Amino acid sequence: MIELDALDKLATDAFEGYIVRKDLVRMFSRQFPVPTYVVEFLLGRYCATTNEAEIQEGLDIVQRQLASRTVKAGEEELFKARARETGAVKIIDIITARLDAKTDSYVASLPSLRLNDVRIPPELIKEHERMLTGGFYAEITLGYDAAIAQEKFGRPFGIDGLRAIQLSKRDVLDSLSAGRKKLSTEEWRDVLLRSIGLEPAGMSSRGKDAILLRMVPFVERNYNLVELGPRGTGKSHLFQQVSPYAHLISGGKATVARMFVNNGNGQRGLVCQYDVVCFDEVSGISFDQKDGVNIMKGYMESGEFSRGKESIRADGSIVLVGNFDVDVEHQQRVGHLFGPLPPEMRNDTAFMDRIHSFLPGWDIPKMSPDLYTNHFGLVSDYLSECFSQLRNQSRLSTVQGRVFLGGALSGRDITAVNKTISGLLKLISPDSEAEVNDADLEWAVRLALEVRRRVKEQQKRIGSAEFRNTHFSYTLGQEGVEKFVVTPELQSENSIGTDPLEPGQVWTISPGGVDDNPGLYRIEVTEGPGSGVRILNKPTPTAFQESLRYAEQNLYSRATQLVGDRDPRSHEFSVQLRAFDAAKSGAKLGISALIALAGALLRKPVRGGLVVVGEINLGGSIEDIHNAVNIAEIAIEKGAQALLMPVSCRRQLNELSDDMATKVDIQFYLDARDALLKALVE
Repeated sequence: MIELDALDKLATDAFEGYIVRKDLVRMFSRQFPVPTYVVEFLLGRYCATTNEAEIQEGLDIVQRQLASRTVKAGEEELFKARARETGAVKIIDIITARLDAKTDSYVASLPSLRLNDVRIPPELIKEHERMLTGGFYAEITLGYDAAIAQEKFGRPFGIDGLRAIQLSKRDVLDSLSAGRKKLSTEEWRDVLLRSIGLEPAGMSSRGKDAILLRMVPFVERNYNLVELGPRGTGKSHLFQQVSPYAHLISGGKATVARMFVNNGNGQRGLVCQYDVVCFDEVSGISFDQKDGVNIMKGYMESGEFSRGKESIRADGSIVLVGNFDVDVEHQQRVGHLFGPLPPEMRNDTAFMDRIHSFLPGWDIPKMSPDLYTNHFGLVSDYLSECFSQLRNQSRLSTVQGRVFLGGALSGRDITAVNKTISGLLKLISPDSEAEVNDADLEWAVRLALEVRRRVKEQQKRIGSAEFRNTHFSYTLGQEGVEKFVVTPELQSENSIGTDPLEPGQVWTISPGGVDDNPGLYRIEVTEGPGSGVRILNKPTPTAFQESLRYAEQNLYSRATQLVGDRDPRSHEFSVQLRAFDAAKSGAKLGISALIALAGALLRKPVRGGLVVVGEINLGGSIEDIHNAVNIAEIAIEKGAQALLMPVSCRRQLNELSDDMATKVDIQFYLDARDALLKALVE
């Protein structure tokens, strides 16, 4: 017996009747020839309770129903004979229907009994139109009429009644939205993960984000996603078992007729019939026609493809998943992350440009028994019905006027990022009327920019000049600060990357002192209402405290030159010094401290990859530095792209080796204002 936790109690209260214990599902899903969502439908009916005795009773019923109503291979004639002897038999099967124009009537097909011409009343067709567009699983009462069997061309088998196993209710979103209101965002994310059978407790936040990204193609039309990662992370599970609206193509050939349209008979392909079409083991995929990849490229761009003269629209999302066995950082150094794609897609930057999101599969933990949940989650067919209905909405109005994307994004980048933001917001806030708070919005924006930037970085590696600027950024609100988003595999928090830092942050190198070596630091300043400067470091390094005092006094006395009409005295600055070497004193960092204070006040970031060096005294003069060559070498070793130094260092730097001098762009400043202008992003 499982121990219910707080989230179980919240979820069962918020989604009464739509909730099921996920460990029970695993008991049946291997035993019977039906997908997980069929098992869950029955469990949801008989075991949607927290009462252990009722659950046991329900399990017996589900076991009996699945055993007596699913047709195993070789039992077809047995079930038909039962129908003849008793007049009717109950089965669980996938039912499809078509109009037979010759007799002006509808006929149904039941694949597990190999019956293709079963009578079905038109009322049932009207009630369940999905029979005509690919069918669905149902509990079916199959009748047999001996009198009709005597007639010429008679159809003795008929559908006497059916109950859809996929939800055919239309108002599911209302109940989902109402239940979601009772949970916090964090709790709701965990319920979503449990609903697809995973236990969030042991997962990192990046792992959770990656799994939520897997769900975006289900709620966003025409969404193109690539996921490459190690084996065994459950890449195909979601697309195969959880939703009747998804279709998985496992390795090998994909035919244009099956994917898009059969030109012979006009039959629409998978992208018209399903919400999501997923290619598993993408490295082995090839099309039967030469232009197959081009048709797919066109479809991924516009959601259209042509059959002869007519153009056909579809909104199925395309997902490409594959295995990626090498170390990500190594792969970034030697090639690019689209390496595992088939040759005709691998180096095609136009194909990559149509990918809205590159999901970092390496962030998802390997599937192990303790990663499967034993707690309550939403019944799969209910969840997938909600997902399918969410496709009809857009959340872009939430973003308009609140989020401004940076200048480095092209038109296609903006489209891709907007689609991802919209999808993520639908997942965490299914009610289109609900207010999305800034924290949730920023989470979606950062994630969307990261997964699109990962695509752009690979295009840049292939060498196209048009993809050179990958410094993706965003601003929240009219008065917001521009923030830059990186892909973590490219750089860590603790190295000097090429992206600008947040306003108020500056990389700097201390020249050292009597008993301290030179070392790399980052000064981080935040400003708010109040006055004065506070150092957050405990204990406070004395040498740094002195430099900061000089910087503060120069900011006050030269405010007009440095920050224009802003009054630094009516702001409180909180300062943190982060050391990245053994050196801890933070000596002689006055100029970088002054730039950090002014940058925070102006809300402007310092240029990416820049290290600032130099000390200022109370009178505003710049002090000389005696070990400029040593400092330049440290900056290059730490990955700096540019170095800003006092002009008095110029002669010393003649000693810098030619090899070193080519690796960094060294610029000089005369005074504090010159340094500030050269450091900040234009």
